Amino acid sequence: MAMTRGLHSIEVEQRPTDAQRHWLERGIRQPGGKLPLFDEWGQRVHEGMVRSCIAHGWAEPWFTNPLKPDWLVCKLTEQGRQLVDRH
Repeated sequence: MAMTRGLHSIEVEQRPTDAQRHWLERGIRQPGGKLPLFDEWGQRVHEGMVRSCIAHGWAEPWFTNPLKPDWLVCKLTEQGRQLVDRH
């Protein structure tokens, strides 16, 4: 994200929340970078957090589940992988 101050543009790195980072980290160990639909306690991952990660470019929709078309199945993007690796 770039912010403008006067004539200068300042690059500001977007940082994930703790919940976003934890979710993204779980994709590192999965084939193809698949991100989980459920947390460690069997609760569905919050869709707003998933959509926020997509908007930041850290995750991307992977495929549509024919049995549950409303579920957002995602995988890590290269940018998401780099974010997790560097922090």
